[in-house]
Amino acid sequence: MPGMSVAKSLHQMPEAFVSDKAITRQVSRMVKAGKLRKLASRLYTRDLTDRPEAVVARNLWQIVAGFFPGALIADRTALENAPASDGSVCLVADRGRDIHLPGHVLRPRRGAGPLPSDRPFLAELFLSATARAYLENMRPSRARGGLVARTLGRAEIEERLDALIRRSGEEAANRLRDEIRATAPSLGLGAEAAALDALIGALLGTRTAALTAPAAMARRHGRPFDPARLALFGTLHAALRDHPPLSRIAPDRTTEGSATLAFFDAYFSNFIEGTEFDVGEAADIVFRGYIPNERPEDAHDVLGTWRIVSDDREMRRTPTNAATLEALLKSRHATIMEGRPDRRPGSFKQAENRAGATVFVAPELVAGTLSHGLELCRSLETPFQRAAFMMFLITEVHPFADGNGRTARIMMNAELVAAGEERIIVPSVYRANYLSALRALSRTGRPEPMIRMLDYAQKWTAAVDWRSVEETRRELDACDAFLDASVAEEEGKRLRMPGLSAG
Repeated sequence: MPGMSVAKSLHQMPEAFVSDKAITRQVSRMVKAGKLRKLASRLYTRDLTDRPEAVVARNLWQIVAGFFPGALIADRTALENAPASDGSVCLVADRGRDIHLPGHVLRPRRGAGPLPSDRPFLAELFLSATARAYLENMRPSRARGGLVARTLGRAEIEERLDALIRRSGEEAANRLRDEIRATAPSLGLGAEAAALDALIGALLGTRTAALTAPAAMARRHGRPFDPARLALFGTLHAALRDHPPLSRIAPDRTTEGSATLAFFDAYFSNFIEGTEFDVGEAADIVFRGYIPNERPEDAHDVLGTWRIVSDDREMRRTPTNAATLEALLKSRHATIMEGRPDRRPGSFKQAENRAGATVFVAPELVAGTLSHGLELCRSLETPFQRAAFMMFLITEVHPFADGNGRTARIMMNAELVAAGEERIIVPSVYRANYLSALRALSRTGRPEPMIRMLDYAQKWTAAVDWRSVEETRRELDACDAFLDASVAEEEGKRLRMPGLSAG
């Protein structure tokens, strides 16, 4: 029976489908019976509850193929690999007008069909090859009818090419140039191919062409940077600007008091990185020149850090431009890591480094990212703002193979010392708070936990009486400052302000 056959075929259809003449009547009956729902002209779904936009989104390519069988995904969609911000999906098809769907607009145009270099895609559609996508996006277009332009702007193309070079290197860019030259004649886009060739050459420093995207211009001038990190630094910058101004002036301390503060600064900064000594042993290393035979490198780490943080003149030096930033970083790192020549003291990293799931800035982008980050840092008004920003800048770029955390905290405290304000010391028990706050900003873009964490740590530092090593050790012990962070979590303890009871 024809009716039964059509009904059976409808039950076998995808969740959302495009109706045709063969099933129009049965579809109409099922809609009236409440078994199907109409989403747009000729578009129906068996889902009767979810938002229409959600149904279209999860069935998008099946729907596109239903309206435009065998179409080619083209123009901006072929480079963005997703619908545009307004839901536009750009296609090359042999016929048809724009189709407005919940949350999306299908935008076909006439043009050359799939070439041998184009790739088969979902639902028997085709996806423009990368070379073709760049060529066709070089054709100018304008936003019309409230919809975005069909093609990307020049700056967006530059940014994508810069990202290609960052991810895959110059070889990938040159391979793309060859593919563009080979594809252009089939599309009649010789002028666009010539413009792309010049653009890629400018990014690689071998040609002259006008560039507009900041990342592209920076690459041409030999200072490429990490745009994603710059966006993250911008988020932190805005949050710090909104942070209520605070000033914790460092009190006048005796020579012994200043030495004690610097000692615990070096001690805890190394402890965070896993260089763990008993306070007494660390004091012998710093004040008596004792180097344990079984751990000479660790001892040199503590001693190198101490040499910097105890030098008042050194701690009042802050960077004013990219050159002085690099010089300070390298000289301080060389002092910290003097005992580990295999870690290339004073030299930026040559290989990618990571911590867990976080991959830090690529070696070739270190100098440019630091330079752009410093520009943001210098625009902040208060020492605390600049200190917090500087610490995260160095931590997130991770410019060295090792020793980045200690270097970052030195750069942070230099901003405070130079302004006559109290340092920020992160004791052992506060290590988990410190690291989790950094991860919150690095991985999820939330700066508030880091700002709160540093604020509390500075407040705590200002409350401690750094009178002598032994007296301070007892005071810090009463604050649970020496507790291992994992032990403190198990026991429900946290860093306490001096003078507050454990209860």
